[in-house]
This record gives sequence, C-alpha cells and structure tokens, in this order.
Amino acid sequence: MLLLIPGPVQTRPDVRAAMAVDIAPWDNDFKARYAAIRDTVRDIAGGVAGEHACLPLQGAGHFITEAAIRTFVPAGRKLLVVMNGSYAERMARLAREAGREVVALAVPDFRSVTPGEVADALAADPAIGHVGVVYSETGSGIVNDVVALGAAVRAAGRRMIVDAVSAFGALPFDLKAQPEVDAVVFTSNKCIEGLPGIAFAVSPIARVLECAGNAGSWSFDLSDVYATAMKAGWGSFRFTPPVQALHAFGVALDIFQKEGGQPARLARYRENARLLHEGVQALGMRPYLDWAHQGPIIVTVHQPADPAFTLLDFVERLKKHGVLISNFHNTPVPSLRIGCIGDVHADDIRFALCAIGTVLDEMGVARRQAA
Repeated sequence: MLLLIPGPVQTRPDVRAAMAVDIAPWDNDFKARYAAIRDTVRDIAGGVAGEHACLPLQGAGHFITEAAIRTFVPAGRKLLVVMNGSYAERMARLAREAGREVVALAVPDFRSVTPGEVADALAADPAIGHVGVVYSETGSGIVNDVVALGAAVRAAGRRMIVDAVSAFGALPFDLKAQPEVDAVVFTSNKCIEGLPGIAFAVSPIARVLECAGNAGSWSFDLSDVYATAMKAGWGSFRFTPPVQALHAFGVALDIFQKEGGQPARLARYRENARLLHEGVQALGMRPYLDWAHQGPIIVTVHQPADPAFTLLDFVERLKKHGVLISNFHNTPVPSLRIGCIGDVHADDIRFALCAIGTVLDEMGVARRQAA
C-alpha cells in the first residue's frame, strides 16, 4: 500500500524493523544513543551546543505544542495565533484550555500571513507577549514564512512559538538566527520519516530556565524535562518513553543524514508536490492552492462537483488500487488531502495519479472541477 497522508508517513523497512527490538530505556547503552539523538535534532534545528536544548516529550504534536505554550507563555497572558488553517485552530484551543488568552489573527487558509499583518496586530495590543504560528499548515498546504514573521516579532520585542510538526526536516529552520523563538516543535512521524510516539521541542536554554514554574503541569513542563536531564544525565527520561519508536527514529535520522539532510528531503518532497499539483489538473481537478502558495508537504484538491463523487467511496476504491489518502478534509469547502512526504518518490506519485484517474473513471465522475 502506498501511504499518501501528511503523517504518519510511509516509512522504510529498516525503520519499521527497528520497532521489533526489545530495549530497556534506562540501559546505559541506549542512554548514549538517546543523548546522541537529542544532539542531532538540536543541530538540524540550527541550535548551538550549550545554548539550545532538545526537549523530547512522549506523545503527539498536540502534546508538544501544548507543552511549549504552557512552558513559555505564563498563565493568563496573551498569545497571538495566526489563524490560517485547522492546525492553528488547534493551537488556539490548546492555549485557551491551558488558561492562556488567545488573540486570533484571521487570515484566509489559501495564503500565508504577511509580516505586516503580524506587526500591525502586535502594535494594536501591547499586552500580547507571544506569537504562535504553524510553519506548514496541513489543512490546506500553505507555508508561513517563519523567518520574515520572526523578524517582525523580534522588532516588536515579543517572543514566538513555531509549530513545525509537518515542516521540520524538510523546510529550513535556523534557531540561532531567530533569537525571538522560544520553541520550535515537531514529531517523529513526519519529515524525518520515523514512526509515531514521540515529539520534540528545541529551545534556548536561558529561556527554559527563565520559564520554570509556568506550566501548571508536571507532564507538560519542558523546563522539568531540562531539569531532569541536568540532574540524571542527557540520556535520561522522566517517565517511561516509547522507546522502540525512539530507536526507530534514530534509524530514520541516520537515513535522513545519508540522503543529504534537509535540502535533499525538501527537493524530493517539492518534486512530489509539483507532480501532484500538475497531475491532478491534467485529470481535470483543481488544486486548492495556486502553485505560488503551494507548500511541499501536502497537496489539497477541491472535490469534484459531480454527484457521482463521494469522498469515502473514492478513498475506499483508491485503496483497492494500492493508494491510501486521508478520508477527511480540514478546509471550509470539500477537498481531498494527498500527502507528498514520507518514503515517497516521483514514480510513486505517478502511480498514484494513474490510480486516481482510474478510480474517477470507475465512479463515473465526469464533472471533475469544484462547484
């Protein structure tokens, strides 16, 4: 089965095989491997040894996003959230339920936010201390320019939290060049092409120390993750980790480095996205985004207006042809979500496009444009 979703992604056999190894997380040999993984992740994020720290947390992207909000945004303080997609909406909900005040900056989900829009929102409300932004919004496929946005946040004297869950490892990020960023967060099962189970934040150590006691949660306190590492060693855990998933992530990191790291992965995903974007148009369908706004992680496509088309039927038929896509959408209008990431290559995309065309013909979908 060819898995074309924006995560968990299709993985390589040696990554999956790493899950079959029984490991004691407290074993000294594995502690060394875990410590090395943390250092590698810090380096990929553009962090500097002694200045930045990788702070892992068991669980999904929502967990690490909430942990970053709780740790760095004091309770009752304001967080400006750039609202141009469904994952921004989730960030806002996580912040509200953690007792932080959300100021929503509404932006259409078919384009990125501009630095000027963020600057204006910050100027209008001096009480806003942080900006939360989703780097790659997998609701629609847009990419927000975190470098330009960070410059606006820095000029305003505020801080920023970057949800890079579906971006990290593919889209560039340089933490040392963005001192306004308190945390860049991501998970094991996206562009590094590992398996689900663990999430990561990379943060300035000075800020982690300054924010000790903010979280109001032991489980979601990144300053406590750091304190434990300082006390028990960099290869230590606070609570029982998904150790097999972490072991598999280490294998995926090795593959990532051998492939050429972030630039090589971005090039492969961008080519996948180009083939998809052009290919669905050749089939008579319309991408949700213009190419100028299309990111490399997921291509979203308007559902055909033909009454013969239903999403669940389409997805189930496509599975029979060896391709699995998401059976839901996150856009205001009906759409399809087709992932470009994972162990997926140009020939896989061509195979998928052929299968999509076959299924549309099977369903009798003649009117393939959106309503």
